[in-house]
Amino acid sequence: MASRKSPFFDTATTLGKVIAFLGISALCGVLAAGLLVPAAAVAGVGATSSIEYFDKLPAELNTNPLSQASKIYSADGKLIATFYDENRVPVKLDKVSQHMQDAIVSIEDVRFFEHGGVDPQGIMRAAASNLAGGGQQGASTLTMQYVNNVLIDAGAAEGKSADELTISGTKSIGDKLREAKLAIALEKKYSKEEILQGYLNIVLFSGQTYGIEAAARTFFGVHASELSIPQSAMLAGMVQSPNYFNPVTNPEATKERRDTVLAAMLRSKKISQQEYDKAVATDLGLNVKQVQSGCVAANFAAYFCNYVKHVIMQSDAFGKTADDRAKLLARGGLTIKTTLDSRLQSQAQQALERQVPKGDPSGAGSSMVSVEPGTGKILAMAQNTNYNPAKGSKNTELNFNVDADMGGTSYGFQPGSTMKPFTTVAWLEAGHTLNATIDARRTSYPGGYPWRASCLPDNAYFQPWDFKNALPGYERTMTVSQGLTWSVNSATVAEAAMLDLCDIRDVASRMGVHRAADGKELDVSTPSFLIGGQEVAPLTMAGAFATFANSGEYCEPIALTSVKDAQGNKYKVPRSNCKQAMSPEIAAAISIPLTNLINSNQGQLRPIGVPAAAKTGTTDASEQTWTVGYTKGISTASWVGNWTSNTSMNGVAINGVARDYVDGSTIAGAQWTEYMRAVAPLYATGSFDSAPSHIVGQVQQPTAPSTSNNNDDKESDGGSGNNGRGNGNGNGNGNGND
Repeated sequence: MASRKSPFFDTATTLGKVIAFLGISALCGVLAAGLLVPAAAVAGVGATSSIEYFDKLPAELNTNPLSQASKIYSADGKLIATFYDENRVPVKLDKVSQHMQDAIVSIEDVRFFEHGGVDPQGIMRAAASNLAGGGQQGASTLTMQYVNNVLIDAGAAEGKSADELTISGTKSIGDKLREAKLAIALEKKYSKEEILQGYLNIVLFSGQTYGIEAAARTFFGVHASELSIPQSAMLAGMVQSPNYFNPVTNPEATKERRDTVLAAMLRSKKISQQEYDKAVATDLGLNVKQVQSGCVAANFAAYFCNYVKHVIMQSDAFGKTADDRAKLLARGGLTIKTTLDSRLQSQAQQALERQVPKGDPSGAGSSMVSVEPGTGKILAMAQNTNYNPAKGSKNTELNFNVDADMGGTSYGFQPGSTMKPFTTVAWLEAGHTLNATIDARRTSYPGGYPWRASCLPDNAYFQPWDFKNALPGYERTMTVSQGLTWSVNSATVAEAAMLDLCDIRDVASRMGVHRAADGKELDVSTPSFLIGGQEVAPLTMAGAFATFANSGEYCEPIALTSVKDAQGNKYKVPRSNCKQAMSPEIAAAISIPLTNLINSNQGQLRPIGVPAAAKTGTTDASEQTWTVGYTKGISTASWVGNWTSNTSMNGVAINGVARDYVDGSTIAGAQWTEYMRAVAPLYATGSFDSAPSHIVGQVQQPTAPSTSNNNDDKESDGGSGNNGRGNGNGNGNGNGND
C-alpha cells in the first residue's frame, strides 16, 4: 500500500517533533539478528519495556489466499457473470512487465533491493523532511506495505471494518512496530522477487480493482505483461491514493502523479532521458473496461445467474452460514460451471421478446425455461425484463421462472390446464384406460359433495363448486384422451370425481409439483387444483413434463455441474435426485393426447419437425397463459401473463396487437413453438415410447364437437372459484381454471 500519514510522524508540536524523532531514531537501531530495539518507543506502548513489547509481537505473517473473483460459466464455457469484493487476477512476476516493476520500486521504495525489510535511510529521510516542515512523509518499505496489505486483506475476510483495520492513516507506534517486525521476518523467508510479486498482486489501484493484472485490464485493456512505460508509471502512481489518483474521475491529477513517477524512474536510471521525454508528452491513453460484479452486470442469462446464486447461498456445501457462503462467492475465486446451454438461452430470449418485447406498454410478462429429461439440467431460463432493481416495466429482480424462495414472485402463477395430465396419470394408475368413456356433462358440484380425499379428516367439508368450459358443446360424453387433448374442464373433473383427490396430488408431488409460494404440496381441500387453481413456477412445470419424455422418471432440476475454488478445492454440488414417478407405460400413454394437441393444428401450436407433445393452460379471464411441452431431449415451460396485477390480457394490445381472447396457445404457444422448432434438433429427438393396449384401451381418433372452432383453440376455462372447504372460497383468485 502507498505511504500514509501516521501519528508516528506527528509534527504538530515541538514536543511531538522531538518524540517522533526519537521514535524514528529508535527504529533505525536494527540489530544484527534482524530485530528492532525501539528504545524511545516506551511512551507509545505503555509501561512495558520496549524490548519486551517488541519480543511479544508476532514474528511470522500468516497469509491467507488472496481474495479473488468468482465466475459463473455456461455449460459451453461462456462467461455469464463475475462476483467479487475485490476484482483481482493473480499473476506471476514474470507476467508483469519490467517497466511496471521498475516504476513501483522507483516511486515507492527505491532501495527495495538493498534493505532488509526496514530501511533506516528512508526513515531518517522522512524524519528530516517532516521535522523541517517539508510535508509529512511515511517510511514504509514495499515489504512493510505488503505486510500492511496482507493484514488488511485478512481482516476484510473476517468482516472487519476499515476503522478496525487502521487503513485510514491512524496507526499507532505499535502498529508500525508490528509491520516492521513482520517485514523483517518476511525478508528472511522470501526473496525480493516473491515479495514484489505478492505486493503487485494484493495492492489496491481503485474502487474494487486490486492487483496489477486486473488494473492493467481495467484501465488499458491489456495484460500486465504488456504495460508500457507511461502506463506502468500511471498505475504505480495510483497506489499512493487510489481514490484520488483515479484517471477516470481525476485525470489531471493522475497525469501529474504519473509524470512524478516517470521522473523517479529517470532518477533511478530505469528509463533514459529520451524515454522520459516521450512518455511525459503522451496523454493517459485510457481504454477503460471496468468489470462489474454480480448478476446485475451479467453478460447474459442474468436471471439464471441469480438462480445459481440462490443455489449456492442455500447449500451447506459452500459454508455453514449465509455469511460464510457470501464470502466464498465474493472472495473465493470460485469457478462455477453450470448446466445452461448458451445456444438455447439465446434462442429463448429472442423468441419471447419477439412476442412480448421488454417494456411493452401492456406490462405483460413472459418467460421460458427448459430442462433436459433424464438429467434435470436447466438448459435455458429467459424472460422479457432486465435484471435490475430499478422500477419500471422493463426492470425487475423477480425471476418469473422460479419459486419465491429462489428469487421468484411471491406466489408464482396459476397454471390452468397444464395441471390436467396429473389427473389422467392417476386415472391410469387406478386401472382405467386412456380411451375409456366418461360423462363430461357435469359442471356443478354441490356443497358437501362426497369427494374422496383420504389425506383429509373424515369430516372434511367441500364448498359448492361451479365451473364452466370455454365453449359450448363440450359438456358431453367423450374419452379421457379426447378430454385431455381438447382440454375440457368437465372431463378432468369427472375423472377426479371417480378417484381419490390425494392420489392426484401425490402424482403431482412425485413429479416435483409444489406451490411456488411456500414449496408445499398442492392443497386438495380446494378441488380447483385439478384444473390449475394453485400457483406454481414455470421451472416446476418444465421439470414435471420432462418426466413424460423420460419414461416416467422424474429428475429434480439442477443448475450446477462443478464448483472449485482458486486453490483447486472441489465443492460438492447439488445433484439431480432422479426417481421413477410412474410406470414407463403410463408415461407413454400420456404423450398420446398431448401429441395430438400439437398435430391437430389448433391455434398456434404446430408441429415442430420432430416428435413433440404439449399442453396449454389459461386462467378464467386470461390473466395467466401457458404452454408446457417436450421432445425426448428438451422440456420447456412457456408463460405469458400479468405479474404486477391480476388483470385480463383480453382486449389489451400486446406487442401492438389487441385480441378478443388470449389463451395458452396464442402467445405462450407461439413463442414455445418458435423456440422449440429452433432448438429441438440440438438434443434427442426420437419418437416417444409406444403405450401398451391394456393402458390405451380401444383407440378412438379425437373428433371435435361440431360447435368448436378449430382455428381458435379456445381452451375450456373455469368458473366461479367457489370451491373451498369450510367457510372459505378457494384461493380467491382465478380458481376454476381452464
